[in-house]
Amino acid sequence: MSPYRIVFDKTYHLPIEIEHRACWIVKQCNLAYDQAGKQRKLQLQELEELHLEAYNNSRIYKQKLITSKLHSKWDGTFVITHVFPYGVVELKDENTNNTFQVNGHQIKLYHEGPPLTVAEMESISLMEPAPPDDSP
Repeated sequence: MSPYRIVFDKTYHLPIEIEHRACWIVKQCNLAYDQAGKQRKLQLQELEELHLEAYNNSRIYKQKLITSKLHSKWDGTFVITHVFPYGVVELKDENTNNTFQVNGHQIKLYHEGPPLTVAEMESISLMEPAPPDDSP
């Protein structure tokens, strides 16, 4: 047993051993460049195929979604019939008189009526007025 092992409780590696091991790994990697290149190209092709398949699947899903009831459920204006606690709101469709509950965060406000004209608008100046002159 060496004194280094007694003191540090591990074996001592000479720098030559580490350099030899590193040289062996570099040689092994240099021999496998062609094989690694082919493997990487194959992986990239498989990834591209998966990407195209996912794109086609999402396109098919969106086409089905257009004809489903989700698309037509949110078209048009609705009237709020009841407001429940915790932000739940009951809406009534004016066309079909169906009622359903939704989260209040999903509702957009709609202000009915004609748009205001320039004569009906009021302008407010945010600048401070100049103090009056006290000269006689």
